[in-house]
Amino acid sequence: MVNTETMNVASLIDGKVDARSGAAQPVTNPSTGDVIAHVSYATAAEVDRAVRAAHEAFLTWRDVPVVDRVQPLYRFKDLLDKHHAELSHTLSTENGKTLDDAKAEVRRAIQMVEVACGMPSLMMGESLENVARGIDCHTIRQPLGVVAGITPFNFPSMVPMWMYPFAIACGNTFVLKPSEKVPLSPARAAELFHDAGLPPGVLNVVHGDKAAVDALLLHPLVKAVSFVGSTPVAKYIYSTAAAQGKRVQALGGAKNHLVVMPDANIEKSVEAIMSSAFGAAGERCLAGSVLVPVGAVAEPLLTALMARCRGMKVGPATEPGVDMGPLVTAAHRDRVAGYIEKGVAEGAKPLCDGREGAGGDGFYLGPTVFDHVDPSMTIAREEIFGPVLSVMRVKTLDEAIALVNTSPFGNTTTIYTSDGKSAREFCSRIEVGMVGVNMAVAAPMAFFPFTGWKASFFGDLHAHGKDAVWFYTEQKTIMTRWF
Repeated sequence: MVNTETMNVASLIDGKVDARSGAAQPVTNPSTGDVIAHVSYATAAEVDRAVRAAHEAFLTWRDVPVVDRVQPLYRFKDLLDKHHAELSHTLSTENGKTLDDAKAEVRRAIQMVEVACGMPSLMMGESLENVARGIDCHTIRQPLGVVAGITPFNFPSMVPMWMYPFAIACGNTFVLKPSEKVPLSPARAAELFHDAGLPPGVLNVVHGDKAAVDALLLHPLVKAVSFVGSTPVAKYIYSTAAAQGKRVQALGGAKNHLVVMPDANIEKSVEAIMSSAFGAAGERCLAGSVLVPVGAVAEPLLTALMARCRGMKVGPATEPGVDMGPLVTAAHRDRVAGYIEKGVAEGAKPLCDGREGAGGDGFYLGPTVFDHVDPSMTIAREEIFGPVLSVMRVKTLDEAIALVNTSPFGNTTTIYTSDGKSAREFCSRIEVGMVGVNMAVAAPMAFFPFTGWKASFFGDLHAHGKDAVWFYTEQKTIMTRWF
C-alpha cells in the first residue's frame, strides 16, 4: 500500500494494492512544507470493489469462531508494539504533532486492540431458564456485515483503531477511508494487520475526498458507518447514511471549557491547561479552548499561564525539546490565523498572539490567549481547532455551569478545584458527555465509551468500550421449548 521509494499511497483491496486509482494528490510534512508522498484518490468504482471484496470476505469471516477471530489481533498488537517507534515517527512527520504526542497516540491505538482482543467475553449474550414453564430464553450478538470508517487528520493512528479492531473482532469486515491529509500512518497499520495473518478482504483501505465518502454512504452493502470529524460533516454523514437505513455513529466538533475555581492548585492547573489547550497544536476534539476562571483566581492564573506560554518552544515536530509543532496544512494554519484576526477585530484582548514570530517554512502558529472574551464573539462560539484559548471570566460556579451549558457542543469539560462539593456539583449539573476533575484531557480509556453530547455526537452508540460491541453487532433473542 505504501511504496517506500516513491512514497505513493494507494488503496488496499482484498489484501492487494489496487493500482486502478484516481488522481494522485500531494501529502506534505507540516514542519517543512515539503511534499513527502502522493496519495491516490479512490474512484466510485474502486470503492465499490473494496466494499464487494469486504462482503465476500464477510461470508466466511462471520463463521470463524470468535476465539479464532481474535488471534490476528493478538499478533497485530505485538507488531504494533515492535513498530511503535516507526509508527510514531511517521505520524509526527505527516501530522505535525510532537514526537512525544505521537508516541502517546500510538500507545492509545495499541490499547484499543488490546481491548478488542477480549471479544470472546465482550460479545457474550444473556440467558434465563424457565421464563415460562418449559421455555428458555437467551440472546446472542451477531455481526452486521460490511462496515465503514471515515477518520480525521488529527489522530490518524488512534481513531481508526476506535473502529476496525472492534468491528473485525465482532465478525464484520471493514472499509476504512482515512483522511487524505495523513494517509501514511493508517496505511502502515493496515499493512501490519495483514502481516499478522488477517485474511484478505477483512480490512480494506480506500483514500480520497467527498466522492469516496459518498460512495461508501450510498453503497447498499455497507451496513454501518463510523465517523469522526467536524460537526457540519458529522451532520451530513449521519443524515445521509441514516436515510439509507444504515446504522451511524458520527462524532463531531467541540468547544470545550476549562473551569478554574479559586481553591484550585494554580501550578498544577496551569500545567494541565497548557497541555489541554496547546497539546497537538490544539488540533484535538478534546482540546480546552475556553478558559473560565471563577472570581479572584483570574489574575494569578493568567500570570502563571502567560509565563508558561512565553517559554513554549514551537518548532519542527520531530526535533527534541519542542513543545508544540506546526498545524497540519497551510490552509488550516491560515484558517486559525483568521480566527485570531477576528478575535482582535471583535474586541478581545490578546495576551499573546501566535502569529508573532511564527515564521519558517512549515505551518506554524504560536500559542494565542485572548482575555475578556464575550460570549457573543466568534472565538467564543465556533470551533477553531488550533492553539487559541479564550478567557471568559465569571464570578461564581453557577455562572460557570450556565456558561458551559449554553454551548451547542457537549464533548468535554474540566473543573480545577480542591473542593469535593464543587467538583460533585459540577459533574452532576454539567450538560457535557465527558467530564474531568483536575485533568488535562478527560479522554476515556479504550474500555470506556467516548461519550460526546449535543452537537458533538450524532447517533445512539458511541465509539469504543462496550458501545462499540453493541454498535457493530445486532442482538437476537431466541425463545426455546422442547417437547
